[in-house]
Amino acid sequence: MILQLLFFPLLAALLVLAAGNKWASKLALGAAFIELILTFVVYNEMMSANEKSLLFFAPWIETPKISFHLAIDGLSLLMVALTNVLMPLIILSAFNRNIENSRAYFSLMLLMQFALVGVFMAMDGMLYYIFWELALIPIYFIALRWGGTNRITVTLKFFIYTLAGSLLMLFGFIALYWYNPMHSFDIRDLYANVVCSCNQGWLFWLFFLAYAIKIPIVPFHTWQADTYKESPTQGTMLLSGIMLKMGTYSLIRWLLPVLPSGVMEWGPLAITLSVIGIVYASVIAIMQRDLKRLFAYSSVAHVGLIAAGIFALNMEGLQGATMQMLAHGVNVVGLFFCADIIYNRTETNNMHELGGIRLAAPGFNTLFMIVVLGSVALPLTNAFIGEFLLLYGVYSYNTWLAAFAGLTIILGAVYMLRMFQHTMLGNTVDKTSAFAELKWNEWCVLGVISALIIIMGIYPNPIMELAQPVLTDILKHVK
Repeated sequence: MILQLLFFPLLAALLVLAAGNKWASKLALGAAFIELILTFVVYNEMMSANEKSLLFFAPWIETPKISFHLAIDGLSLLMVALTNVLMPLIILSAFNRNIENSRAYFSLMLLMQFALVGVFMAMDGMLYYIFWELALIPIYFIALRWGGTNRITVTLKFFIYTLAGSLLMLFGFIALYWYNPMHSFDIRDLYANVVCSCNQGWLFWLFFLAYAIKIPIVPFHTWQADTYKESPTQGTMLLSGIMLKMGTYSLIRWLLPVLPSGVMEWGPLAITLSVIGIVYASVIAIMQRDLKRLFAYSSVAHVGLIAAGIFALNMEGLQGATMQMLAHGVNVVGLFFCADIIYNRTETNNMHELGGIRLAAPGFNTLFMIVVLGSVALPLTNAFIGEFLLLYGVYSYNTWLAAFAGLTIILGAVYMLRMFQHTMLGNTVDKTSAFAELKWNEWCVLGVISALIIIMGIYPNPIMELAQPVLTDILKHVK
């Protein structure tokens, strides 16, 4: 069943590409729902077998020794579930939009889903790297072909940044291969920690830079705001909701247990950069007027807290990071979709040109408010438990870092609630006086996102229990 879960989006992408523009969106949506059902089937299979993970292993290349090693455990299942829950919503958000050459658009989205699932399931370093690089190709063409007026320059900068980080990671895996007596990329051999501590310091930076660019962590973030703004809405959702989780997931899965001495040596600098990024991005977000740029810098601040919790190297930080990866994925997709709805009705993302939308579209106002409250980590919303655990984990590591990291809650409330006030409250203006209420697909997308925000906030325990055995094993490898 693991192979079906991996390869079905690839087959669906080929089918959508061959079917033509008329049926592309419907076929893509149907395929995304089938992939979601397969996710539940894999979950039930793992639970019924009472196994910590499901494996598929087959030799692939003899020299160098590369295996087709896939696994689903609690951590990877959560990331796959995030991908496959958000993908139908992202595809549905494109309904009632005029998309040129829609069959290529939706097939690229499904191809990216295939690569993302592969990243989260791969347990061989080179196989993981192949999927990592493959995920860059569809989002590059989505941003380049359907992006805004400055898409060529912005997308090239994004491509160069991420490709440079990927090449550093490739050199890191090659070095690990030669340092490993087994001459293998398999994660079980890499977890044996056979690399001398004298070499783990510089190897740490090869991997950390690749992940810091993808997340992104300040100062490796300069590609992000422009890329999010210029990409089409669905591309921005894929980047912010799922693709950046490749970086945070990889910190936990690959960096911490493979290079524990390097993490101990350079972790204090990494967590300091993460906390600086929280404050810096929050201050920049307060200064923004454009909704998409505001949400982009808000994302930098939130993922900075996730990275800080990971490098705190305690269970609370890792649990909080796992929970917040899921919560951030749901929330940021909702925020960018709300920005898209506003832009399509008013032709502006400048919040100072808006106002009074709640009077014209009370339903949209209610759902947007739920998404905003989830983003500011209101108790009983999905981000609250994650941010609480993250701050507790950072506090256990260093009190002063926790004090600065905690500013994300205060500053986040400032820029998000001020944004909501400018756009939704007050009297209507010329651009919002005829603001139309939500369409059926918009009701569905925002309704599901709002329900997830509330359900995950009220009952997060299943998520925590699913991830804990994996996180415990990873902490053992680190310490």
